[in-house]
Amino acid sequence: MDDWIDYYDSTHTIYVSKLHRDVHFRVIANDILSYVPSPDAVVLDYSCGEALFAAQVAAACQKLILAEPAPGVRGRLTARFGPNPKIAVHSLDDLAQLPDRSVDLAVMISVAQYMTAAELDAAFSLMRRILKPGGKLVLGDILRPDVGAATDVAALLKLAVKNGFLTDALWGLARTALSDYWQLRQSIGLQRYSEAEMLAKLKAAGFESSLARKNVGYNPARMTFIATPRS
Repeated sequence: MDDWIDYYDSTHTIYVSKLHRDVHFRVIANDILSYVPSPDAVVLDYSCGEALFAAQVAAACQKLILAEPAPGVRGRLTARFGPNPKIAVHSLDDLAQLPDRSVDLAVMISVAQYMTAAELDAAFSLMRRILKPGGKLVLGDILRPDVGAATDVAALLKLAVKNGFLTDALWGLARTALSDYWQLRQSIGLQRYSEAEMLAKLKAAGFESSLARKNVGYNPARMTFIATPRS
């Protein structure tokens, strides 16, 4: 995951424009909001990225923990949300200090593809420990083995048409094709899981889980799983 952390901590081109970045994080925030169980909930966003609309999520819960591995991104989160008493910004290592059974909802959106199998298992073990009985892990944007980059491009272009940044998207795709992103994607690859593989992985980690009706985010070809700790 380290190479991907370095990439996202750099001046990258994964978002084709500021509007694309804003739309992306607004969609994610709205989807997270649909899973917040109550105004008293403690919510963890694991590897949250820029989380531009975290304040809206925090307004719907008691406490929002933003955990981000990239130090530059984490610094921007602290600067952006430091004045908000309902938001805490942590590194992933900091999460080891969270008390057992202290989190109502944990979300991991578009993260698993960048993690090794061992790293993902370790994250699941953490979630199993910190989630309350009946708490939920929302594991979103899981890449299927049989769905390639062309489907990702199509999903982006559909989003761009809907939100008015198609020209930027076309130019951005051309830039990204020549960028470090595609070099990393080809050299390191992205982790992909079938529905059965992810359900088995979550079961081995101590969760009861199921495939959600729709994916979190704007790519319907990817999967979201809802998992609760087994008693």
